[in-house]
Amino acid sequence: MVKLLSFPNPVNETSARIVAGGAALMGTLFAVTGSGWILAVLTYGFIARVLTGPTLSPLGRFSTQVLTPLLTPLMKSEHRLVPGPPKRFAQGVGATFGIVASALFVSGAVTEARFVIAALVGAAFLESAFAVCLGCIMFGWLMKAGVIPEEVCEECNNFSLRSLATTSSQA
Repeated sequence: MVKLLSFPNPVNETSARIVAGGAALMGTLFAVTGSGWILAVLTYGFIARVLTGPTLSPLGRFSTQVLTPLLTPLMKSEHRLVPGPPKRFAQGVGATFGIVASALFVSGAVTEARFVIAALVGAAFLESAFAVCLGCIMFGWLMKAGVIPEEVCEECNNFSLRSLATTSSQA
């Protein structure tokens, strides 16, 4: 059970960006169509990823086990590994947006739910296209403010610990 409820550390940034692209696509589809099924799948994905990393997330598994390995031979450089705790926090922020949007949707506030997801799409697009993780930035601010203890992510706190090690199998 402990293994199931774990999150990878480090995280393959290529896989994280692919997942963010998938979330941006699903969020856009929901914002355009207002389909509750799309919102449910999007919200489930964030919850699954915050709890288990890619293990119970179809998008996470597809990203880490299919797309990232397919892209590896096409990449001009090696995969970059980044600390896992900020990425998990970012998935939690995404889950929060999805849960809030789902509650709004169920209560009949579909337009408001679309706006919440549109904000999520903006953040997911920044991660996917430019490797700018707003949740990771928030994580750093919270660490500096002392809200998140330094032990949660020593690598985040000490740049000398950052490994530029590469791998295509980690996500």
